[in-house]
Amino acid sequence: MKLKAALIVGSLMTVFSASTFASDAEDQHIIAAAGKNVVTIAHASKLADETAVSVTGTIVREVKHEHYELKDKSGTIIVDIDRDLATPAQLKPGTKVRVYGEVDTHRVKATDIDAVKVDIL
Repeated sequence: MKLKAALIVGSLMTVFSASTFASDAEDQHIIAAAGKNVVTIAHASKLADETAVSVTGTIVREVKHEHYELKDKSGTIIVDIDRDLATPAQLKPGTKVRVYGEVDTHRVKATDIDAVKVDIL
């Protein structure tokens, strides 16, 4: 019985480790592609869903949990920034950042960007 439990636990650890690795590899791919696709916020808001982009701008405000309004000379966009990428203390209004991520289009709300990396400038 103990052997069976150990095998189950070992199998689960392998599955979770593999999915974490896949996620990290996907994020690295997005970061590499986004680094080659530097755009303005206005341009990003018109791109297709899941297009990798990097935008540079200034934090205007925290709209809701992990969602920030980002502004550059061309306009504003909402950016979804998980707390493991940057904390609210780092993302105060007026903070300049470079965001690497994917465009996320929606049917009933404005296009936003799902961040995978944030550089505080």
